[in-house]
Amino acid sequence: MSSTPTVPAHRATRPSPRPRRGTVLQLVARRLHFLAGIVVAPFLAVLCLTGLVYVFSPQIHDSLYRSDLYVNQVGEVRRPLAEQVRSALTAHPEATLKSVLTPPAADRTTRVVLTVPGPAGTPDRTVFVDPYTGLINGELSTVENRLPANTWLRRLHGNLQLGVPGRLYAELAASWVPLVAAGGLVLWLARTRRKRRLRDVLLPSTRDQTGWARLRAIHGAGGLWLTAGLVLVALTGLAMSQFAGGRADPAADPIHLRAPVLAAAPVPVPPGGGPIGLDRAWAVASTAGLDGELALVPPPAPGAPFTVTELAEGLPIHRSAVAIDPYTAEITERIGWSDYSPLAKLTALGTQFHTGTLFGLANQILLALVAVATLVLLALGYRMWWIHNPYRGRWASLPRPVWRQLAGGPLTVVLLGIAVLAWVLPLVGASLLVFLAVDAMLSRFKRRTA
Repeated sequence: MSSTPTVPAHRATRPSPRPRRGTVLQLVARRLHFLAGIVVAPFLAVLCLTGLVYVFSPQIHDSLYRSDLYVNQVGEVRRPLAEQVRSALTAHPEATLKSVLTPPAADRTTRVVLTVPGPAGTPDRTVFVDPYTGLINGELSTVENRLPANTWLRRLHGNLQLGVPGRLYAELAASWVPLVAAGGLVLWLARTRRKRRLRDVLLPSTRDQTGWARLRAIHGAGGLWLTAGLVLVALTGLAMSQFAGGRADPAADPIHLRAPVLAAAPVPVPPGGGPIGLDRAWAVASTAGLDGELALVPPPAPGAPFTVTELAEGLPIHRSAVAIDPYTAEITERIGWSDYSPLAKLTALGTQFHTGTLFGLANQILLALVAVATLVLLALGYRMWWIHNPYRGRWASLPRPVWRQLAGGPLTVVLLGIAVLAWVLPLVGASLLVFLAVDAMLSRFKRRTA
């Protein structure tokens, strides 16, 4: 007499149904937006707070260093640059001339940048000279022509004054912003796809909602309005970062992401000929159309050319640079805005936008509003999580890792997306692997406790 074999209980359990195709994107978006948002939000909040202070650096400079930056009285005739440099070198005979920054306006001083003896990494010494009297208004230690307050605030925003570990935190937070924002956008649009009026999507009514539902409506609509600005700020910041943007080295930049630079090829030294002075180089650059604040760099060695570069920020764009033969005063090389590739132009404009210098005070106010709105959005997100936390004390309610719920085409797309992200945003790729490992450990722990 035959009998039907008994199927073990663990084999008789039916597997969870695969998600419908319409929910695959929502599944990934929910996982990224919720868990990644919870982890990245504190870092993003710190970036917003430090950036909120850094964006107003020009006003801070004018307040702290007004006696250095501005002349006591605007005169009629400026003294020669050579005389102003002589005043700075007389005060610092141990130093050598590195560059001269001409006054950007009639009431501003000339900056004479000196290299002082010391170990590697020693800041430059910038002497502020009154161009009308030749007297010294003050002197400060500078790094890449940045004033001390700007240098300190820039490092605070970029690495929390912690060096390399701090730079990793800043780039990690900025790298995850587009993914978290995209996840939230997918979830909000999926939730509101049945609403017929656009107003209900952009400005949902919260009159009949309370508690978590009300917070979700405000958080979703606010995120929808903020997405473009937040992602733009994050991407422009990544263009200046160490791993994502720093890989585009000007010497090996196949996609021409960075600005072109002068080759500064040496010229033959004529017998018995002396080099031209700073004033002659300034006159040649002015005749060539360079204006505003200029950086004049004298030849560092015999045969090396003078280089003059425009430093003015904002619109219209001033990005011209020339190399001048130090013996014949002829321009041997020139770079203008038209020589920038489209990507290099976007990078230059994005950098100025990110630092709040592209269109003046309006740019600063816009960035400040984005920072404040982001902080409010983060607070709302944490409040929602605290009120409606499905994981608190209930390990069994933890959803399975995303990769266990995907198969076939969707899984292939997700893996390809991870590979692309790891190449474009290295810190996202590395942190995503850690995220998947932790996700798998939680799932294993849940199965054991079950």
